[in-house]
Amino acid sequence: MYKLYFKIALRYLLKNKLYSFINITGLAIGIASFILIMLYVNYEMSYDKFEGSENVYRVFMDAKEGETFEPSDAQTANLIGPTLKREFPEVKEQVRLYRFEKITFKRDEKVFESNKGALADATYFKIFNYPLLKGAKETALATPNTIVLTKDFSKKIFGNEDPIDKTISAFYNGEEALLTVKGILKNIPDNTHMKTNFLISMETFANWWASDDQVAPNWGHCNFFTYLNVDKKANYSLLKNKVIASDFEDDPDERYNIEPLESIHLYSDKPYEAEANGSLSRIKFLTAIAFIILILSWLNYVNLSTTKSLERAKEVGIRKVAGAQRIQLIFQSLSESIILNFIAIVLAVILTVFMLSVYNSITGSQLVLQSSMITQFLPIIGILVLGILLAGLYPAILLSGYSPSKALKGKVRTSASGLNIRKGLIILQFMATIILLIGTIVVTKQIDFLQKQPIGANLNETISFQGEFLSQLSDSLVRDKYKTLENELKAFPFVTAVARTQTYPGGGFDELNSFVGLTYPNGTEDSRKTYYGYATQPEYFDLLDIKFLGGSTFTNNAAGQSRSIIINESAMREMEIAAPSDAIGKVATFFGINWTISGVVENYHHFGLKSSVLPMIIIHDTSSNNLLVKFNNKVSSNSGYTAAITDIENKWKQVFPQSTFNYTFLDKKFEAQYNEDKKFSSAFQIFTILAILIASMGLFGLTSYTCIQRKKEIGIRKVNGATIGQILKLLNQDFVKWVGIAFIIAVPISYYAMNKWLEGFAFKTTISWWIFALAGVSALLIALLTVSWQSFRAAVANPVEALKDE
Repeated sequence: MYKLYFKIALRYLLKNKLYSFINITGLAIGIASFILIMLYVNYEMSYDKFEGSENVYRVFMDAKEGETFEPSDAQTANLIGPTLKREFPEVKEQVRLYRFEKITFKRDEKVFESNKGALADATYFKIFNYPLLKGAKETALATPNTIVLTKDFSKKIFGNEDPIDKTISAFYNGEEALLTVKGILKNIPDNTHMKTNFLISMETFANWWASDDQVAPNWGHCNFFTYLNVDKKANYSLLKNKVIASDFEDDPDERYNIEPLESIHLYSDKPYEAEANGSLSRIKFLTAIAFIILILSWLNYVNLSTTKSLERAKEVGIRKVAGAQRIQLIFQSLSESIILNFIAIVLAVILTVFMLSVYNSITGSQLVLQSSMITQFLPIIGILVLGILLAGLYPAILLSGYSPSKALKGKVRTSASGLNIRKGLIILQFMATIILLIGTIVVTKQIDFLQKQPIGANLNETISFQGEFLSQLSDSLVRDKYKTLENELKAFPFVTAVARTQTYPGGGFDELNSFVGLTYPNGTEDSRKTYYGYATQPEYFDLLDIKFLGGSTFTNNAAGQSRSIIINESAMREMEIAAPSDAIGKVATFFGINWTISGVVENYHHFGLKSSVLPMIIIHDTSSNNLLVKFNNKVSSNSGYTAAITDIENKWKQVFPQSTFNYTFLDKKFEAQYNEDKKFSSAFQIFTILAILIASMGLFGLTSYTCIQRKKEIGIRKVNGATIGQILKLLNQDFVKWVGIAFIIAVPISYYAMNKWLEGFAFKTTISWWIFALAGVSALLIALLTVSWQSFRAAVANPVEALKDE
């Protein structure tokens, strides 16, 4: 019997090719889009998950802002881990990681650079359960000057040699250490917030470049990521409250806190993170889009199936007269639905495979689809199966419920409730389309706003040059050589200005200093507010066109530096200074030193417009290792830049023969802060287009069958003198009305949703009225263009053809 059901269903689908094509294609696109988005969502939610990861927590710091505590630092003092282990029995183990901004390795004459690694306590493998392919976990990081390499990084340095007990040189801050390889780590997956190519034993810290106060456990050196392995029976909330309540530092304005390791990527966005984390709001929005597209494809199926069922009324009547039970008719209809959806799923998987590389290239993702991921997709498979059954069940129940007498007399008509359901489904489709259109416009407008808004500095034609010295040089010699290099670079005809600096707009938190405990010029002591700062040279401000509101840049003393500072507007307001002119010559105290304010600069966006402007204090120093070079208009093409950079590299190698050489375009570095938002925007646009395509296909099919059902009515109207325009109006006016209703419903929903998304930005664009108008008009045009072709064909058809069988 079931074989017969499927045989009949297959014949029906092959006979009705347009119906089958529209449904299968729409479902395939919807399911493929759903799979693609859920691949990304699953990947983002899989961060930092390994055996035992649910019992690992990261320690972070809160600071008091007004009367409340806010997360202030993902890094902690090097004493907090051992202290928490000692004080709280729930804490089984702790590990501290000191992450390197960049480190240079050398073996023989080959030089390798990496920014993915850290100093680590020997307890690392007791917390991060990553496999060690060679070496012993207990001893690999237990002694000074030892290193563990990942499999790929080891191959990069040693090739096919066995690296165990071999040595390599490591250079950091101009200091060299000879390290012995004691372990090979299986490559750590990319879905971790702490990317790692190597681990150096924490014991190396003291023998390398660190000062005594950095090595000794204390509360002052706060540059460590600290993780805890907690007893699985421990109550997280209780432990969290105990950590918060503890005051080991005896500081009422700071406190320690903990968060689950698995939640860091999507829920943590603190200063001094190891890397830019993901966004929960992006995940929510993309998940919503995935379900909207999938539901749109099912709505198409339901709408077309219920409309098509009117053509099958006589078939149902004959089957019932012949003795068919209603349950048999339901199974027959469900068989068609299952076959159609099965074909759509197969096609969707094929589409996903082909679309994956395109999607990855557009969004910058690295998603893969593998058979081993089947267990991860069980919930998604469950959703698809449930949706297929529900989408197929309503048309099946409707079709099986026709009265045989009415069906055989040709008197089956769509009931008022059925018509209302069909109208409701179309309105839902238009509503989803309009919401996605509004979302696409707002997201695109916001990204464009972020990129085009003035940031208070000119980063164009500016490159930062850096390098690691592979020989021991004293600070004074480094300063002298840099001065020589600067003077020689200024002689190049394509160079406008040169300056050294610790960081620049677009640089990360790890390039900034942060501190609390300022004494303001009026004598007020503020132990709560966090200030940020960096060191630079006098020429830096002119080079980047950072405007002074009062005072001027630093004045060099005999040593090439001074005890003067420059503050931004935000810092000026925090220091309770009324105007820039009032700040000049005033003294602020921090680090136990009196600093004279020599200038106040206009607020500029160091971290882009996603975050608010931080209070910034800039000191005068010449030891900074970013060499900024501003080019003039003589360098106007890629080939021009290539030649100029080559000239600078040659000069660099003359001055620093034993060093590495790197460079960064400042404007590109700054724009990179928006990469994730650009990816989100691209994904939003792609899936909005697919959603519109699915809705249009369904509308096209629905219009086709509506015209077929009303062809006699159209013929009679034409015989009675109706014009083509009147016929078009008759067929299209309902769609216009439905778009209007959908628009009214979609506007408040999309306004609320996009406002919630924009809350993640400190500086945001406006949601103007024209966005809603444009989306509404676009949806209307899409609907009219979709239905007008079929309507026009029906309007110009010969009425004799429609009436001749009467």
